[in-house]
Amino acid sequence: MTKKSKRVVITGMGVVTPLGNDIDIFWSNLVVGNSGIRKISRFDSEQFPTKIAGEVVDFDPIYYLDSKKANRMDRFVQFALAASSQAVSQSKIDFKVEDPYRIHVYIGTATAGQGWVFEQYEIFREKGYKKLNPFTAASTFPNAASSNIAIEFGIRGRCDTISSGCASSLNAIGYGYDAIINGNADMAIVGGSEAMLYAPIFGSYSKARVLSVRNGFPVSAPRPFDLERDGTILSEGAGMLCIEEMDHALKRNANILCEIAGVGFTTDAFHIIAHEPTGMIMAAAIHMALKGADLKPQDIDYIHMHGMGDKVVDKIETNAIKYAFGDYAYKLNTSAIKSMIGHTQGACGAIELIASIMSMNRDVILPTINLTNPDVDCDLNYTPNNAEFKKINHALVNTLGFGGKNASIIISKLQ
Repeated sequence: MTKKSKRVVITGMGVVTPLGNDIDIFWSNLVVGNSGIRKISRFDSEQFPTKIAGEVVDFDPIYYLDSKKANRMDRFVQFALAASSQAVSQSKIDFKVEDPYRIHVYIGTATAGQGWVFEQYEIFREKGYKKLNPFTAASTFPNAASSNIAIEFGIRGRCDTISSGCASSLNAIGYGYDAIINGNADMAIVGGSEAMLYAPIFGSYSKARVLSVRNGFPVSAPRPFDLERDGTILSEGAGMLCIEEMDHALKRNANILCEIAGVGFTTDAFHIIAHEPTGMIMAAAIHMALKGADLKPQDIDYIHMHGMGDKVVDKIETNAIKYAFGDYAYKLNTSAIKSMIGHTQGACGAIELIASIMSMNRDVILPTINLTNPDVDCDLNYTPNNAEFKKINHALVNTLGFGGKNASIIISKLQ
């Protein structure tokens, strides 16, 4: 691999998910194929055709924040701060000795604090203006998570929020990667957070008929690449990472988890919701990531698929892999953990990248559960139902966002 003038590594990560609110619990559930999909408890779902979701349970923001701060934050901000705190702790960053202007924050989210807006609207409607929370505006802005992370750790470098649908958090990681490669930052806190399990948001997805209706057996949904798949499952959560320039990490004796070897981003320019049907634009993002990593398609050992369980999107993503990898596509192990945690929207890329880092460092291919009757048009090796042991040196993570936002990131074991 051609030596780059600067290299970007990952030194810390943290999660809040329907399968656990720390890295160890999250991994232990993933590797055995447990599902985090259950009947909704956050609101009354009886009026909706879908009554199941990927809820975060046993989450107490007070573990990370004092109650006064927590009460001023939307749930998506609480998730972001919790996952960031885990990542910083694992990375062992001492902010007192770092230049705060050389640290950036990039956070991805699709819906940000809309849930708080709906809650406050109900308060306004029932009790009037004087009962509104004065922190509503500041807590519901999309930049609330990135701003609060910067405040928490005293970061004074660039602090941005990226909203590009399902691709938001991989895009955010790409922004951090570029800032370090271009010499504008030594390190960055990057990732995504989403808390969209509120009745009006959930109802809009139900109305759009994109959600599974397997209410009687929640753990059987979603079913990526399965012939009987009937839609995705809406979920909440956050995934955050500490990334930094490799020499910077080595100088402070950081534990390097892996390298971000290459990134690629494209836009379908096709439709506001639907994806370009051939998969060729997604394949172009993969080619960009391969080129940036100076790798051949045959160098990739594992692909984490977007795999949302949609009848159309699963086929498009499968075609994209075939365009990008040719006949080698059939020799690759792929998998999709949305089958276990559902679709966390703007946070999905970061959470799935974290799962892929753990897969690579443990040489374990995670399963795609609920895949019992494969669709003939989805004919790759999706590692159905059971994990497999396999040496992984280079892994690819893909997301496909509404509006045709495609994101690909390659991670590699440090060479």
